[in-house]
Amino acid sequence: QVQLVESGGGLVQTGGSLRLSCAASGSTFSLRTFEWYRQAPGKQREKVARIVSGGSTEYADSVKGRFTISRDNAKNTVYLQMNSLKPEDTAVYYCRRVLGDYWGQGTQVTVSS
Repeated sequence: QVQLVESGGGLVQTGGSLRLSCAASGSTFSLRTFEWYRQAPGKQREKVARIVSGGSTEYADSVKGRFTISRDNAKNTVYLQMNSLKPEDTAVYYCRRVLGDYWGQGTQVTVSS
């Protein structure tokens, strides 16, 4: 069973930064594709970023140029660096391993105006 544990959320002012971490169990971390999603109150869950085993990345238009997804295969961890945060970035952020559709428990990000 794969476990994903997110951390790093919190309360930040508009324009601030946060770095989310997603620690994954399992021995095949380096081979897997991971994604970050978010869900704001009353809205559907949306994909924010994606990183494949080779390191290529994709981003939602709403975060392009502000967010950066990365991975450290030695630490079995995926990161989401979030800069220039806006109130509309407020949401619960989830990490997902695509193979097997595993999800973490989520971490709350709140951006105050």
